[in-house]
Amino acid sequence: MEISVKNFQKYCNSLVKYSRRETIPVKVGDITIGGNHPIVLQSMTTVDTMDTEGSIEQSIRMIEAGCQLVRITAPSIKEAENLRAIKAGLVARGYNTPLVADIHFTPNAAELAAKIVEKVRVNPGNYADKKKFETIEYTEEGYSEELDRIRKRFAPLVKICKDHGTAMRIGTNHGSLSDRIMSRYGDTPFGMVESALEFIRICEDMEYYNIVVSMKSSNPQVMVQAYRLLVQKLDEEGLKPYPLHLGVTEAGEAEDGRIKSSVGIGTLLEDGLGDTIRVSLTEEPEYEIPVAKVLADRYENRSSHDAIPEITDCPFNPFEYEKRVSRKVINIGAKEVPVVMADFSLKKEITPASLFAVGYNYSVPLDKWSISDLACDYVFTYNKTIDFEIPGTLGIVHEYNTWLKEKNKDRRYPFINAKDFLGGVEKHPSLNFIYATLSELDKSLIEALKSDKTTVLLIDTYNEHGMAEQRRLFVELIQSACDVPVIIGRAYKDLSIEKLQLYAATDIGALLIDGMGDGVFIAAENCGGDKAVNETAFNILQASRTRISKTEYISCPSCGRTLFDLQETTAMIRSRTNHLKGVKIGIMGCIVNGPGEMADADYGYVGSGKGKITLYKGQEVVKKSVPSEKAVDELIEIIRKDGMWLEPETA
Repeated sequence: MEISVKNFQKYCNSLVKYSRRETIPVKVGDITIGGNHPIVLQSMTTVDTMDTEGSIEQSIRMIEAGCQLVRITAPSIKEAENLRAIKAGLVARGYNTPLVADIHFTPNAAELAAKIVEKVRVNPGNYADKKKFETIEYTEEGYSEELDRIRKRFAPLVKICKDHGTAMRIGTNHGSLSDRIMSRYGDTPFGMVESALEFIRICEDMEYYNIVVSMKSSNPQVMVQAYRLLVQKLDEEGLKPYPLHLGVTEAGEAEDGRIKSSVGIGTLLEDGLGDTIRVSLTEEPEYEIPVAKVLADRYENRSSHDAIPEITDCPFNPFEYEKRVSRKVINIGAKEVPVVMADFSLKKEITPASLFAVGYNYSVPLDKWSISDLACDYVFTYNKTIDFEIPGTLGIVHEYNTWLKEKNKDRRYPFINAKDFLGGVEKHPSLNFIYATLSELDKSLIEALKSDKTTVLLIDTYNEHGMAEQRRLFVELIQSACDVPVIIGRAYKDLSIEKLQLYAATDIGALLIDGMGDGVFIAAENCGGDKAVNETAFNILQASRTRISKTEYISCPSCGRTLFDLQETTAMIRSRTNHLKGVKIGIMGCIVNGPGEMADADYGYVGSGKGKITLYKGQEVVKKSVPSEKAVDELIEIIRKDGMWLEPETA
């Protein structure tokens, strides 16, 4: 599909000035999503919906953690009916938080739930279609007949929602696009958008507008592109500007899940998109809410940021990933993976032990360094010198005057400010790091960077809306045909390690998602240890799919449909496979999103019955009905037969 890049502002108000996208307000019980209302936080229960007391107790824990909407799965009529008892139990305990029924495959359950709770969520990919992973050739007439069939299936729910004042989320999942959509539009963000638009058009024909829309994927790049396309297409077709529910589905657990969610959700929030958010973690749902709150709270006063020069012509395509063209300087830029630079500038001294936290371990008996997959590429020492033999893959960066004393040592490089660089100071013959902010990037600096092929630009920002300012800097480089490699630098102070992870994943991940950046430099003062900060940098690169350095787990957050203990199983699989660098493993609690969301995974572990697991290679079923106690061993055997297995001690 051809998209005019110059029309980028249809997906946001501005690429430089923060402002929330204007949407219609959607009432969900006592809560309003969209309009000029604050971002709404929500989560989903994980207990069996038929466990009334368990559902009530878990909902209360979620609500007391700050959850404003509680979603509960209703896979059949009996669960939909039991929503009545859960709602009554919550009201009796003094809780009037709106409930959302999560529906897949079963229109009759949706129609019943819409008469009981304040909102229903339907998935266009499986509400009126059954997925068989078939490619179907359609004529225009045949496709029109399919749309008529969907209308007949979906219209009764729309009428019920309209009559009862029930809100609806039309929630597309990348992993559960119908065979019909896949056959016509492919496994693409545009296919995701069209899947939702088919249902939205029916709603508007019936004059029903109480709609929230989502475009979820386990891949943050796909997720971001789909939401941007959705906003543009709503505008192009003259449809209502519906509120957006943001989320990265199957994000995973711990810091991986938090960082992956922040890369996707934060990128969109930065551009003023998003009216309600759910952070999907493979943890208890009440732990999702504080993460969502940290993400949302950053934008309460963002509109007061320092002015940034406007972008009138967008030189990159926000709807498709394409890495910015840059030249190669040693191991930075061009087709090289983004580098990681660690910050040792605040250390009193640097010893061999200092490098342990950033991926290098020195063995005294063997007199050699061992290098991990999360070993940083450069260390910035500021004015400290290093008097020991450094690992062979590591570069040391000194501030300029210190470098002058160290320049004859191997792999020592200068950190030069823009003014001194333009003043013609002595430089390293192979690699020089030039520090600059947007305000310093004038024509003379750009021309000097273009002509000196040894330079790498290390950018910084002091603007509260720092991502947008750094994006503006990249735009200036692109429009000036300046191919200097760029390391994205961000400084943080006095944050918890979790806040650092969320902030940095948003600020840096948003640029990486759009193909900008040849490296990452996180300067974190009093924000956690060196090891955690270094791992954060690598995790951001992993989440943005720009540098894969470890096993990736595409793990769903669990719900009442889950057929095994997802947290325990994820931990077990991780403990057995986390040495398989670059391998992606999907761990899904049930069949609803399993095979589809694992389209991006190499191997899959999906609940298919009580105590039964189906194992996948890609989207191909390899073994069915494997007893859960044997399933992890069987998964490893599949990986082994595929030639992807390494023994942990030799990995």
